[in-house]
Amino acid sequence: MGIIRNLIVLRDTSKQQAKDSSDLLRLMVCNEPFGSFVLDCLNDTAGFCKTGRTIAIPQEWAVPDIKSRPGIVYYTETVPICSKHIGPVRENSWVVVSDGRFLTSVDNQQIREILADSQADVIAINIVAQLRASYEKVLTTSQNELVGFRLFYEDAAQPFPVTDDWPHHLFLRAGVLSRLLMEGGLPLAFDKLLDLCYSKSLAVHSANVGGSVLDLTTENGLLKLVQCRLGSIAMLSHHCVNHSRSNDNGDDTAIADSARLFGKILLGKGINIGENAIIVGPTMVGNDVKIGRDAVIRASVIGPGVSVQAGELIEERVLTNLQAVPNRPAIKTRRVNADPMWNDAQHNTSRGNFREWPKFSYARFIKRVLDILTSVIVLILFAPVLPVIMLVIKLTSPGPVFFKDARQGLHGKVFKCLKFRTMQVGADRMQERLRILNQADGPQFMVTDDPRLSAVGRFLRETYIDEIPQFVNVLLGQMSVVGPRPSPESENRLCPFWRDARLSVRPGITGLWQMCRTRQPMKDFQEWIHYDIKYVRDLSLKLDLWICWQTAKKMVAKFVSQF
Repeated sequence: MGIIRNLIVLRDTSKQQAKDSSDLLRLMVCNEPFGSFVLDCLNDTAGFCKTGRTIAIPQEWAVPDIKSRPGIVYYTETVPICSKHIGPVRENSWVVVSDGRFLTSVDNQQIREILADSQADVIAINIVAQLRASYEKVLTTSQNELVGFRLFYEDAAQPFPVTDDWPHHLFLRAGVLSRLLMEGGLPLAFDKLLDLCYSKSLAVHSANVGGSVLDLTTENGLLKLVQCRLGSIAMLSHHCVNHSRSNDNGDDTAIADSARLFGKILLGKGINIGENAIIVGPTMVGNDVKIGRDAVIRASVIGPGVSVQAGELIEERVLTNLQAVPNRPAIKTRRVNADPMWNDAQHNTSRGNFREWPKFSYARFIKRVLDILTSVIVLILFAPVLPVIMLVIKLTSPGPVFFKDARQGLHGKVFKCLKFRTMQVGADRMQERLRILNQADGPQFMVTDDPRLSAVGRFLRETYIDEIPQFVNVLLGQMSVVGPRPSPESENRLCPFWRDARLSVRPGITGLWQMCRTRQPMKDFQEWIHYDIKYVRDLSLKLDLWICWQTAKKMVAKFVSQF
């Protein structure tokens, strides 16, 4: 399964929507230096495959500045998709059509998992900021009483009804693509494309996926794009130096001696910058712009042919009179704040609330090396007896040998925690009936002489042998030998101020709380929080060695007490 072609489609929606809705994007694409910048950003950021990207532009946008640019195709009535655009079709491969009005930042691996698991022929994907990692969803009653809350440590995805609007990304199974083409392309109207899918008995699914979105038809979106991407594009850049220039690059650009330009600035041709003017990046200035003396421009986009008056302050604004686009009305400008949800780098789900250590510190490097060595040694030592334990469990109790439970690890990443099964199958369902006997406070559950334990399971648990398989989790990097107790999301969601501290490190097979807990009534949960936070705060080789020593002594004592 793979994506063989990504077609990024710029659509002129001004006829269907508000009259100014796509003029701003059209102005940017059809005028240099903006056109190269925007198209490069679309090509770099909007694609799902490293090669095989094409940008489709309305024929009426075909201006000389971009007409000969590679990777550009033009269309009139339908979105152009043909064999020369998608190349040879591989079985079970996908073609993705992206809406070029939007730049999205999304975990591509999650998209690929959706495609791999789906039996649909067409999948509409919309990127939704509220499903991103670090968002906390709160559920309340109609009286605003709290029902519960949940924090997403990883981007979420959820099914969503198919709508008549073009999604951010439309995935088409290559094998059915030929059945959807009209005059060599896809219908421009998404509702017509849906009708065509249904008439061909194709399965259409839709989902929302966590990520970030920039709307390039808005001033907010353009400003944020300039802020995030201007420094990574080849450009004319000025850094706090004097300029006395006229006709430097074969154009009529003139920059006064006393003008000052700071940071990343992209300049067009035929620009006139007056005395004592100041331009602070990230800023883009179009062709034939005149900037008066003493004017100040910061973090803005100045469209072609615009005149900035003497002494005027332009700050975080998009200024354009749309003179470069014939028969288009002017756009009123206003100060805007860029979308804080956009993340231009490779999609990053880090919340910034976790404790961090230097790369080669004990906590991040040496501890991991020691974990690997320790887990290898332990698994080798126990290799002769592990088959015996597995056979005994299988013969004495129906059900699987191993118990796999979903737990949250480093930075909230979910993993399957391994143990030898010590309880009857269905013990989790029996827990609710035993809840009245719970002797632990907080979200934990503990019952002395738990009736769900099997005879062999009781011995394995008392001697801690049931936790030997967790050394496999350690080898995989999901756990550490020493760390906070691995806990499920249901427990972590009840401790919002505590969870980020304990999830700053990998959970451990043993830990400070296990060695220091007193089991006093109504204090165990408090001690759990206290010792987990203390461990993260005081993490060191000395502390880990002390915990390991105390654990070894406790294991020997427990084992001897069984006989």
